[in-house]
Amino acid sequence: MGFPDLFKLEKLQISAFTDAKRQKSKEIDGSPFVAMFNPQTLSQTNSNLFEPGKAAGGAEQVATFIRTQPSSIELTLLLDGTGVEEMGLVNLFSDTKSVKDRIDSFLAIAYQPQSETHEPSYLNLKWGKFSFNCRLTTVTINYTSFERDGSPLRAELVLTLTADDDVAKQQSKLAFTSPDVSHARLVRGGDTLPLMVHAVYGSTVHTPRVARVNGLNHLRGLEPGQTLIFPPLSR
Repeated sequence: MGFPDLFKLEKLQISAFTDAKRQKSKEIDGSPFVAMFNPQTLSQTNSNLFEPGKAAGGAEQVATFIRTQPSSIELTLLLDGTGVEEMGLVNLFSDTKSVKDRIDSFLAIAYQPQSETHEPSYLNLKWGKFSFNCRLTTVTINYTSFERDGSPLRAELVLTLTADDDVAKQQSKLAFTSPDVSHARLVRGGDTLPLMVHAVYGSTVHTPRVARVNGLNHLRGLEPGQTLIFPPLSR
């Protein structure tokens, strides 16, 4: 039986995939993207969406629950080109990536649309036992130090990552299957409104109502990435 390496530092890493189930890894140079330094802080935000009440005449307004929003994570990764993090003889015989190379690698993995899907990659953030399926929402690059020729010597990647599990995993985690509960669904490539309605209600009979709720004037040709609301049947 082996013993754990007590001196091994688990580095945060971000892996790219071609599918929402995270079963097909992307063949991109630099994937997974491994943090040079682990972040000092990592913030996770969970939020609910409510519709404000529309009572008139000073009556009490009651916020109506619409749906639970996907959680998000914010963190900052430091990139350093001074060699301060490189120790040991191994690094003496290996190529050192520049800050620009590391930034380009991250953007290729997480930000740029891929040729197969025409959208950014599906991501998984892993740090020790923490695992988070997500997509990149925003990345802000702050350059904080430069070489004499203007090349970046140090930079910060300020990331916002939005939770993105496949629909089956989301349903199993939330365990909300009742037609009397509001549902929100993210449109994926190839989805049609009747198929999505059937998946939520078990029938396509409510398709016209869902179309009205979402302001749709067609049943096909939905835009991938848009979110549709499926209202409770009791309303």
